[in-house]
Amino acid sequence: MIPNSQPRSTIDLTKAGRVDVTRNKVLRNTYWLLALSMIPTVLGAYIGVSFNLMAGLGTFGFIGFMLVAFGFIFAIQKFKDSAVGLGLLLAFTFVMGLMLTPLLQHTLGYSNGGTLIMTAFGGTACVFAVMASIATTTKRDFSGMGSWLMAGVIVLILAAVANIFLQMSALTIVISLLAIGIFSAFILFDVQRIVNGGETNYISATLSIYLDVYNIFTSLLQLLGIAGGDRD
Repeated sequence: MIPNSQPRSTIDLTKAGRVDVTRNKVLRNTYWLLALSMIPTVLGAYIGVSFNLMAGLGTFGFIGFMLVAFGFIFAIQKFKDSAVGLGLLLAFTFVMGLMLTPLLQHTLGYSNGGTLIMTAFGGTACVFAVMASIATTTKRDFSGMGSWLMAGVIVLILAAVANIFLQMSALTIVISLLAIGIFSAFILFDVQRIVNGGETNYISATLSIYLDVYNIFTSLLQLLGIAGGDRD
């Protein structure tokens, strides 16, 4: 056996440095891919609005479309270690852009619809910037929030499904407010998982953060439409 001539402290520092480099690389690649994923999302939304692709889809058709989206999520996780996973992620973000069509068309029905959309986009960007900054700089551990946040998501889904039939504006407001709070907290959770080494795959990380951002944007846009939509 050949003894290692390096002091243990030096070896530990070298290993720690490599771990930090890996984490920074995953975080950097995640941010780049998140930015790239906005392109097919915008393209999908533009095509959906321009050609009115979601018209007449109906409640059950929309649920079917959601099942397709969940199928994409499953496939992305399965192939996240290959280029197939990357392609599936970009295709998924295009589909999610199409799913924005009804909300965007409704918002554009207001005279200030374009302003509301840009405000929601800017607000979402601010929320992401603040939450991501906290996650990467704070020493507080957010890992314990995972189970509570998932429970919150389940409640949100059940409430949203119920509201498809109830069509209650007050419930829509409550759901949107809760969604903004829950998915803002999810950004803290998901980004810190990367920083702490709990998530080492940038495709999987991008998928999680993309869904956080997407849900914040749609919820914020719904609130802005209810509170500030102008039909004149």
